[in-house]
Amino acid sequence: MVSRVYFRFVTPAENGSHPQNRTKAMKFLFDFFPILLFFIVFKLHDDPKEGILVATGVAIVATFVQVGLFWWKHHRVEKMHLVTLGLIVVLGGLTLFLEDEMFIKWKPTVVNWLFSLVFLASQVVGDKPLVRRMMEANIQLPDPVWLRLNVSWVLFFAAMGFANLYVVYKYDTETWVNFKLFGLLGLTLVFVMIQALYLARHIKPEEEA
Repeated sequence: MVSRVYFRFVTPAENGSHPQNRTKAMKFLFDFFPILLFFIVFKLHDDPKEGILVATGVAIVATFVQVGLFWWKHHRVEKMHLVTLGLIVVLGGLTLFLEDEMFIKWKPTVVNWLFSLVFLASQVVGDKPLVRRMMEANIQLPDPVWLRLNVSWVLFFAAMGFANLYVVYKYDTETWVNFKLFGLLGLTLVFVMIQALYLARHIKPEEEA
């Protein structure tokens, strides 16, 4: 679920565009609420085994609601929403059916590695890297910079997947739940800040009217 919030604040808003900033903030919260509910429901249970099962069920329902509300408002569904919905239904469903928390714990890794593969494939399929297609309407960069930026996201998503597995197999369930909310988001924000500093060196200034 965290993966969908990655690009909400990556692209800079237009100068003086406070409504656009508020819209991005609302989208961030909208994308984030299933994982927040997962965290809250888990913390309400003393037994980690019971907590993660109930939290998984709540997250599945919340994701269905999220996709439904988005479709109701926009009459379309984003691909990210469908991918996340499909994964949580499959992996979350297996967690509930088999009462095995390992399936839902693998979900962040599967999502991140899927993103990594998609970004990597975009460098050989199509005429532009995926990150360029997502951001070039807001900023202008030299071609080599776009390529390096895309590679950085490939490596970042791959590293996030491995980081999740490290926590899954080295720590207990409560630590993983905390990492899922605070760790993954924190690492993402740090990466985005580093990326912003890098972009600031290369963004082409707009011509004065």
